[in-house]
Amino acid sequence: MRLILLGPPGAGKGTQASSIVSEYGITHISTGDIFRHNIKNETELGKKVKSYLDNGQLVPDELTIDLVWDRLSKDDCKNGFLLDGFPRTINQAEALQKGLEERGLKLDRVVNIEVDKNILVKRLSGRRVCKDCGTPYHVDVNPTKEEGVCDKCSGEVIQRADDNEKTVLDRIEVYENQTFPLIEFYTNLGLILTVDGTLPIEDVFSQIKESLS
Repeated sequence: MRLILLGPPGAGKGTQASSIVSEYGITHISTGDIFRHNIKNETELGKKVKSYLDNGQLVPDELTIDLVWDRLSKDDCKNGFLLDGFPRTINQAEALQKGLEERGLKLDRVVNIEVDKNILVKRLSGRRVCKDCGTPYHVDVNPTKEEGVCDKCSGEVIQRADDNEKTVLDRIEVYENQTFPLIEFYTNLGLILTVDGTLPIEDVFSQIKESLS
């Protein structure tokens, strides 16, 4: 099973990714993990990535694609994979498609988790976290018993800088501009599966399983 997972920030991709890889025995691959692994192990590709990041630059598509193919060549991907965070652009999608064809491989599905922007903003801007122990909270669905105080360790509970409403809207806009066109790209290839990310977690996964069966 070879899958791609799409969805805006706050759509619940991480939760569904865990369920998918567990259900189908495939490997979860995120570009962030690939970057960190190569930088930590000081590989040649990792050194190139670090040089861009240290200078505050985006990692070029060509280098990202090389890193992804290096990862997909590992033994744990032979039974399949779930790509999360790649591709982000049409250029990356076309390069992935070309590489798969050259290797005699094909994608099975592209899972697109769809959530209304207003719901995403509410989800993300309501997130809170304990500064000391890292316990997550949410002002609506999982608030602390005492405002601003962690239930577990009594540490200070804060809103992360990237969870304020303006930053959240900026992140969603970047996603829509860069990644949303991928939905049309994969729709034209007959691969897209759009699921309703506002449903309970179990129901979202049921939609995915039903389509993949």
